Amino acid sequence: MNMQVGVFLPIGNNGWLISETAPQYLPSFDLNREIAQKAEGFGLDFVLTMIKLRGFGGKTQFWEHNLESFTLMAGLAAVTSRIRIFATAATLTLPPAIVARMAVTIDSISHGRFGVNLVTGWQKAEYDQMGLWPGDDHYLKRYDMLGEYAQILRDLWETGRSDFKGDYFRMTDCRVSPKPQAEMKIICAGSSDEGLAFAAAHADYAFCLGKGVNTPTAFAGVNARLAAATAKTGRHVETFVLMMVIAAETDAEAEAKWRLYCDGIDHEAVAWLVEQSRPNAVSPTTNVNQLSDAASAVNINMGTLVGSYATVARMLDEIAQVPGTGGVLLTFDDFVEGITAFGTRIQPLMQSRRHVAPLQAE
Repeated sequence: MNMQVGVFLPIGNNGWLISETAPQYLPSFDLNREIAQKAEGFGLDFVLTMIKLRGFGGKTQFWEHNLESFTLMAGLAAVTSRIRIFATAATLTLPPAIVARMAVTIDSISHGRFGVNLVTGWQKAEYDQMGLWPGDDHYLKRYDMLGEYAQILRDLWETGRSDFKGDYFRMTDCRVSPKPQAEMKIICAGSSDEGLAFAAAHADYAFCLGKGVNTPTAFAGVNARLAAATAKTGRHVETFVLMMVIAAETDAEAEAKWRLYCDGIDHEAVAWLVEQSRPNAVSPTTNVNQLSDAASAVNINMGTLVGSYATVARMLDEIAQVPGTGGVLLTFDDFVEGITAFGTRIQPLMQSRRHVAPLQAE
Protein backbone atom coordinates (compact mmCIF):
# COMPACT_ATOMS: atom_id res chain seq x y z
CA MET A 1 0.00 0.00 0.00
CA ASN A 2 2.38 2.70 -1.25
CA MET A 3 0.53 5.92 -2.03
CA GLN A 4 2.10 8.81 -3.92
CA VAL A 5 1.78 12.32 -2.49
CA GLY A 6 2.01 15.60 -4.37
CA VAL A 7 1.54 19.28 -3.61
CA PHE A 8 -0.78 21.58 -5.56
CA LEU A 9 1.48 24.61 -5.41
CA PRO A 10 -0.04 28.07 -4.73
CA ILE A 11 0.45 29.68 -8.13
CA GLY A 12 -2.46 32.04 -7.34
CA ASN A 13 -2.93 34.41 -4.42
CA ASN A 14 -4.27 32.94 -1.17
CA GLY A 15 -3.98 29.35 -2.33
CA TRP A 16 -7.36 27.61 -2.26
CA LEU A 17 -9.17 29.43 0.56
CA ILE A 18 -11.73 32.06 -0.49
CA SER A 19 -11.74 33.64 2.93
CA GLU A 20 -10.89 36.96 4.54
CA THR A 21 -9.68 35.17 7.67
CA ALA A 22 -7.34 32.74 5.89
CA PRO A 23 -3.69 33.57 5.21
CA GLN A 24 -3.47 36.37 2.62
CA TYR A 25 -0.48 36.35 0.27
CA LEU A 26 0.63 36.90 -3.31
CA PRO A 27 2.26 34.14 -5.35
CA SER A 28 5.99 34.31 -6.03
CA PHE A 29 8.75 32.13 -7.36
CA ASP A 30 10.51 32.28 -3.99
CA LEU A 31 7.44 31.00 -2.13
CA ASN A 32 6.87 28.13 -4.57
CA ARG A 33 10.58 27.24 -4.58
CA GLU A 34 10.58 26.96 -0.78
CA ILE A 35 7.52 24.70 -0.82
CA ALA A 36 8.84 22.53 -3.68
CA GLN A 37 12.24 22.09 -2.08
CA LYS A 38 10.67 21.17 1.25
CA ALA A 39 8.40 18.68 -0.52
CA GLU A 40 11.40 17.13 -2.23
CA GLY A 41 13.32 16.97 1.02
CA PHE A 42 10.47 15.14 2.73
CA GLY A 43 10.37 12.56 -0.05
CA LEU A 44 7.15 13.66 -1.72
CA ASP A 45 6.61 12.46 -5.28
CA PHE A 46 5.50 15.46 -7.34
CA VAL A 47 4.41 19.08 -7.48
CA LEU A 48 1.76 20.51 -9.81
CA THR A 49 0.60 24.00 -10.73
CA MET A 50 -2.69 25.02 -12.28
CA ILE A 51 -3.18 27.80 -14.82
CA LYS A 52 -5.64 30.59 -14.06
CA LEU A 53 -6.03 33.61 -16.30
CA ARG A 54 -8.77 35.53 -14.49
CA GLY A 55 -9.88 35.35 -10.89
CA PHE A 56 -13.11 35.84 -8.96
CA GLY A 57 -12.58 39.27 -7.39
CA GLY A 58 -14.28 39.99 -4.09
CA LYS A 59 -12.70 41.56 -1.03
CA THR A 60 -9.82 39.09 -1.22
CA GLN A 61 -9.32 39.55 -4.99
CA PHE A 62 -9.31 35.78 -5.12
CA TRP A 63 -7.06 34.41 -7.89
CA GLU A 64 -6.67 37.84 -9.47
CA HIS A 65 -2.90 37.45 -9.04
CA ASN A 66 -1.35 34.43 -10.75
CA LEU A 67 1.98 33.30 -12.12
CA GLU A 68 2.23 31.28 -15.36
CA SER A 69 2.53 27.53 -15.02
CA PHE A 70 5.17 26.45 -17.56
CA THR A 71 7.65 29.21 -16.80
CA LEU A 72 7.27 28.72 -13.05
CA MET A 73 7.80 24.98 -13.34
CA ALA A 74 10.84 25.47 -15.57
CA GLY A 75 12.35 27.52 -12.76
CA LEU A 76 11.46 24.88 -10.17
CA ALA A 77 12.89 22.13 -12.37
CA ALA A 78 16.23 23.94 -12.20
CA VAL A 79 16.30 24.14 -8.39
CA THR A 80 15.16 20.58 -7.62
CA SER A 81 16.75 17.25 -8.45
CA ARG A 82 14.34 14.38 -7.71
CA ILE A 83 10.71 15.42 -7.38
CA ARG A 84 8.52 15.21 -10.49
CA ILE A 85 7.23 18.46 -11.99
CA PHE A 86 3.85 18.99 -13.71
CA ALA A 87 2.69 22.16 -15.46
CA THR A 88 -0.80 22.88 -16.77
CA ALA A 89 -1.49 23.80 -20.39
CA ALA A 90 -4.46 26.07 -21.10
CA THR A 91 -5.15 24.37 -24.40
CA LEU A 92 -7.30 27.20 -25.80
CA THR A 93 -4.29 29.52 -25.66
CA LEU A 94 -1.40 27.33 -26.85
CA PRO A 95 -1.12 25.16 -29.99
CA PRO A 96 -0.19 21.54 -29.18
CA ALA A 97 3.12 21.71 -31.05
CA ILE A 98 4.22 24.67 -28.91
CA VAL A 99 3.26 22.82 -25.70
CA ALA A 100 5.15 19.76 -26.95
CA ARG A 101 8.30 21.85 -27.44
CA MET A 102 7.97 23.66 -24.12
CA ALA A 103 7.54 20.31 -22.40
CA VAL A 104 10.66 18.91 -24.07
CA THR A 105 12.58 21.97 -22.89
CA ILE A 106 11.55 21.46 -19.26
CA ASP A 107 12.22 17.74 -19.66
CA SER A 108 15.79 18.76 -20.52
CA ILE A 109 16.03 21.08 -17.51
CA SER A 110 14.63 18.45 -15.15
CA HIS A 111 16.43 15.45 -16.69
CA GLY A 112 13.22 13.58 -17.38
CA ARG A 113 11.04 14.62 -14.43
CA PHE A 114 8.40 16.63 -16.31
CA GLY A 115 4.77 16.00 -17.28
CA VAL A 116 1.76 17.97 -18.51
CA ASN A 117 -1.74 18.53 -17.15
CA LEU A 118 -4.23 19.30 -19.94
CA VAL A 119 -7.29 21.45 -19.27
CA THR A 120 -10.04 22.38 -21.70
CA GLY A 121 -11.04 25.66 -20.07
CA TRP A 122 -14.34 26.16 -18.25
CA GLN A 123 -14.46 29.87 -17.32
CA LYS A 124 -15.50 31.84 -20.38
CA ALA A 125 -14.24 35.16 -18.97
CA GLU A 126 -10.65 33.86 -18.92
CA TYR A 127 -10.62 33.49 -22.69
CA ASP A 128 -13.14 36.15 -23.77
CA GLN A 129 -10.83 38.83 -22.37
CA MET A 130 -8.22 37.81 -24.97
CA GLY A 131 -10.63 37.11 -27.81
CA LEU A 132 -9.89 33.37 -27.60
CA TRP A 133 -13.24 31.91 -26.55
CA PRO A 134 -14.33 29.51 -29.34
CA GLY A 135 -18.05 29.78 -28.58
CA ASP A 136 -20.35 28.17 -26.06
CA ASP A 137 -20.51 24.92 -28.03
CA HIS A 138 -17.02 24.37 -26.60
CA TYR A 139 -18.71 23.14 -23.41
CA LEU A 140 -20.18 20.22 -25.36
CA LYS A 141 -17.23 19.43 -27.65
CA ARG A 142 -14.22 20.25 -25.50
CA TYR A 143 -13.08 16.67 -24.93
CA ASP A 144 -13.25 15.95 -28.66
CA MET A 145 -10.81 18.84 -29.09
CA LEU A 146 -8.65 17.67 -26.20
CA GLY A 147 -8.44 14.15 -27.63
CA GLU A 148 -6.92 15.52 -30.84
CA TYR A 149 -4.59 17.75 -28.81
CA ALA A 150 -3.33 14.80 -26.75
CA GLN A 151 -2.80 12.64 -29.82
CA ILE A 152 -0.62 15.32 -31.43
CA LEU A 153 1.43 15.60 -28.24
CA ARG A 154 1.96 11.84 -28.14
CA ASP A 155 2.94 11.77 -31.81
CA LEU A 156 5.50 14.54 -31.39
CA TRP A 157 6.99 13.22 -28.14
CA GLU A 158 7.19 9.63 -29.32
CA THR A 159 8.19 10.03 -32.99
CA GLY A 160 9.28 13.66 -33.35
CA ARG A 161 6.70 14.41 -36.06
CA SER A 162 2.97 14.60 -36.71
CA ASP A 163 0.73 14.65 -39.77
CA PHE A 164 -2.44 14.45 -37.74
CA LYS A 165 -5.56 15.73 -39.50
CA GLY A 166 -8.65 16.27 -37.37
CA ASP A 167 -11.63 18.55 -36.86
CA TYR A 168 -9.70 20.98 -34.66
CA PHE A 169 -6.03 20.62 -35.63
CA ARG A 170 -4.21 19.88 -38.87
CA MET A 171 -0.50 19.09 -38.80
CA THR A 172 1.65 19.02 -41.95
CA ASP A 173 4.96 17.31 -41.35
CA CYS A 174 5.14 19.05 -37.96
CA ARG A 175 8.50 18.44 -36.26
CA VAL A 176 9.66 18.63 -32.64
CA SER A 177 13.17 17.56 -31.67
CA PRO A 178 14.85 16.46 -29.47
CA LYS A 179 12.44 13.93 -28.02
CA PRO A 180 11.95 13.73 -24.24
CA GLN A 181 14.50 11.85 -22.15
CA ALA A 182 11.73 9.98 -20.30
CA GLU A 183 8.14 9.05 -21.07
CA MET A 184 6.06 12.21 -20.85
CA LYS A 185 3.07 11.73 -18.55
CA ILE A 186 -0.30 13.37 -19.22
CA ILE A 187 -2.79 14.30 -16.52
CA CYS A 188 -6.46 15.17 -16.89
CA ALA A 189 -8.45 16.74 -14.07
CA GLY A 190 -11.97 16.12 -15.41
CA SER A 191 -14.32 13.97 -13.33
CA SER A 192 -17.29 14.10 -15.70
CA ASP A 193 -18.06 10.96 -17.66
CA GLU A 194 -16.61 12.71 -20.71
CA GLY A 195 -13.48 13.72 -18.82
CA LEU A 196 -12.94 10.22 -17.48
CA ALA A 197 -13.44 8.76 -20.96
CA PHE A 198 -10.71 11.11 -22.18
CA ALA A 199 -8.42 10.09 -19.29
CA ALA A 200 -9.04 6.42 -20.02
CA ALA A 201 -8.05 6.92 -23.65
CA HIS A 202 -5.21 9.44 -23.41
CA ALA A 203 -4.00 10.21 -19.86
CA ASP A 204 -1.72 8.48 -17.37
CA TYR A 205 -3.39 9.94 -14.27
CA ALA A 206 -6.84 11.37 -13.57
CA PHE A 207 -7.16 13.97 -10.84
CA CYS A 208 -10.46 14.22 -9.00
CA LEU A 209 -11.85 16.41 -6.24
CA GLY A 210 -12.23 14.85 -2.85
CA LYS A 211 -15.63 15.46 -1.27
CA GLY A 212 -16.81 16.78 2.07
CA VAL A 213 -15.08 17.39 5.38
CA ASN A 214 -13.48 14.36 7.03
CA THR A 215 -15.10 11.97 4.55
CA PRO A 216 -11.86 10.75 2.98
CA THR A 217 -13.32 7.98 0.82
CA ALA A 218 -16.33 9.88 -0.57
CA PHE A 219 -14.61 10.12 -3.97
CA ALA A 220 -14.71 6.33 -4.48
CA GLY A 221 -17.49 6.60 -7.05
CA VAL A 222 -15.13 8.47 -9.39
CA ASN A 223 -12.68 5.56 -9.19
CA ALA A 224 -15.46 3.16 -10.09
CA ARG A 225 -16.47 5.23 -13.11
CA LEU A 226 -12.85 5.51 -14.23
CA ALA A 227 -12.46 1.72 -13.90
CA ALA A 228 -15.47 1.27 -16.17
CA ALA A 229 -13.94 3.65 -18.70
CA THR A 230 -10.52 1.97 -18.67
CA ALA A 231 -12.18 -1.43 -19.10
CA LYS A 232 -13.20 -0.17 -22.55
CA THR A 233 -9.75 1.19 -23.51
CA GLY A 234 -7.57 -1.47 -21.89
CA ARG A 235 -5.29 1.17 -20.36
CA HIS A 236 -4.18 1.52 -16.72
CA VAL A 237 -5.06 4.93 -15.28
CA GLU A 238 -5.16 5.75 -11.57
CA THR A 239 -6.82 8.62 -9.74
CA PHE A 240 -5.03 11.24 -7.68
CA VAL A 241 -7.37 12.85 -5.17
CA LEU A 242 -7.28 16.59 -4.44
CA MET A 243 -7.49 17.18 -0.69
CA MET A 244 -6.97 20.16 1.61
CA VAL A 245 -5.25 19.50 4.94
CA ILE A 246 -6.07 21.65 7.99
CA ALA A 247 -3.97 20.12 10.76
CA ALA A 248 -2.84 21.03 14.26
CA GLU A 249 -1.65 19.38 17.46
CA THR A 250 -5.21 18.45 18.45
CA ASP A 251 -8.50 17.91 16.66
CA ALA A 252 -10.00 20.87 18.52
CA GLU A 253 -7.25 23.24 17.40
CA ALA A 254 -7.62 22.17 13.77
CA GLU A 255 -11.40 22.49 13.89
CA ALA A 256 -11.08 25.99 15.34
CA LYS A 257 -8.88 27.03 12.38
CA TRP A 258 -11.37 25.55 9.92
CA ARG A 259 -14.32 27.38 11.58
CA LEU A 260 -12.34 30.63 11.42
CA TYR A 261 -11.78 30.25 7.70
CA CYS A 262 -15.42 29.33 7.06
CA ASP A 263 -16.62 32.34 9.06
CA GLY A 264 -14.54 34.64 6.86
CA ILE A 265 -15.80 33.39 3.49
CA ASP A 266 -15.60 36.01 0.72
CA HIS A 267 -19.21 35.87 -0.46
CA GLU A 268 -18.62 38.26 -3.37
CA ALA A 269 -15.85 36.08 -4.83
CA VAL A 270 -17.93 32.93 -4.33
CA ALA A 271 -20.89 34.55 -6.14
CA TRP A 272 -18.63 35.26 -9.11
CA LEU A 273 -17.36 31.68 -9.08
CA VAL A 274 -20.91 30.34 -9.11
CA GLU A 275 -21.96 32.68 -11.93
CA GLN A 276 -18.94 31.80 -14.08
CA SER A 277 -19.46 28.09 -13.50
CA ARG A 278 -23.13 27.91 -14.41
CA PRO A 279 -22.78 27.65 -18.23
CA ASN A 280 -20.23 24.83 -17.89
CA ALA A 281 -22.50 22.56 -15.86
CA VAL A 282 -23.68 20.79 -19.00
CA SER A 283 -22.97 17.34 -17.59
CA PRO A 284 -24.44 16.11 -14.29
CA THR A 285 -21.10 14.45 -13.48
CA THR A 286 -18.81 17.44 -14.12
CA ASN A 287 -16.67 18.50 -11.16
CA VAL A 288 -17.69 22.11 -11.83
CA ASN A 289 -21.02 21.29 -10.17
CA GLN A 290 -19.09 20.48 -7.02
CA LEU A 291 -16.56 23.32 -7.01
CA SER A 292 -19.24 25.97 -7.62
CA ASP A 293 -21.65 24.85 -4.89
CA ALA A 294 -22.10 28.08 -2.92
CA ALA A 295 -23.17 26.22 0.22
CA SER A 296 -19.58 25.27 1.11
CA ALA A 297 -17.29 27.03 -1.35
CA VAL A 298 -14.77 28.48 1.10
CA ASN A 299 -12.13 26.14 -0.38
CA ILE A 300 -13.79 25.51 -3.74
CA ASN A 301 -15.49 22.45 -2.26
CA MET A 302 -12.49 20.19 -2.40
CA GLY A 303 -12.32 17.33 0.06
CA THR A 304 -10.96 18.59 3.39
CA LEU A 305 -9.19 16.72 6.18
CA VAL A 306 -9.45 18.60 9.47
CA GLY A 307 -7.83 17.23 12.60
CA SER A 308 -4.75 16.42 14.60
CA TYR A 309 -1.66 15.14 12.84
CA ALA A 310 -2.62 11.59 13.82
CA THR A 311 -6.22 12.04 12.64
CA VAL A 312 -5.12 13.38 9.26
CA ALA A 313 -2.58 10.55 8.85
CA ARG A 314 -5.31 8.00 9.52
CA MET A 315 -7.67 9.58 6.97
CA LEU A 316 -4.94 9.73 4.33
CA ASP A 317 -4.34 6.02 4.86
CA GLU A 318 -8.06 5.44 4.31
CA ILE A 319 -7.76 7.18 0.94
CA ALA A 320 -4.93 4.83 -0.01
CA GLN A 321 -7.20 1.84 0.58
CA VAL A 322 -9.75 2.84 -2.09
CA PRO A 323 -9.20 0.65 -5.18
CA GLY A 324 -7.79 2.57 -8.13
CA THR A 325 -6.19 5.34 -6.05
CA GLY A 326 -2.64 6.19 -7.05
CA GLY A 327 -2.14 9.09 -4.69
CA VAL A 328 -3.25 12.43 -3.29
CA LEU A 329 -2.63 16.02 -4.32
CA LEU A 330 -2.50 18.18 -1.21
CA THR A 331 -3.21 21.82 -0.48
CA PHE A 332 -2.77 23.57 2.86
CA ASP A 333 -4.03 26.72 4.56
CA ASP A 334 -0.47 27.91 5.13
CA PHE A 335 1.70 26.05 2.63
CA VAL A 336 5.12 26.48 4.26
CA GLU A 337 3.85 25.48 7.69
CA GLY A 338 1.60 22.83 6.16
CA ILE A 339 4.26 21.00 4.16
CA THR A 340 6.62 21.11 7.15
CA ALA A 341 3.95 19.63 9.42
CA PHE A 342 3.15 16.99 6.82
CA GLY A 343 6.77 15.97 6.48
CA THR A 344 7.60 15.91 10.19
CA ARG A 345 4.33 15.08 11.94
CA ILE A 346 1.87 13.43 9.51
CA GLN A 347 3.86 11.38 7.02
CA PRO A 348 5.80 9.43 9.69
CA LEU A 349 2.45 8.16 11.04
CA MET A 350 1.09 6.99 7.65
CA GLN A 351 1.18 3.29 6.84
CA SER A 352 0.85 4.15 3.15
CA ARG A 353 4.11 6.18 3.27
CA ARG A 354 6.29 3.72 5.19
CA HIS A 355 8.47 3.31 2.09
CA VAL A 356 9.56 6.97 2.13
CA ALA A 357 13.02 7.97 3.29
CA PRO A 358 13.00 11.78 3.72
CA LEU A 359 16.15 13.74 2.98
CA GLN A 360 15.50 16.33 5.67
CA ALA A 361 14.10 16.41 9.17
CA GLU A 362 12.43 19.85 9.07
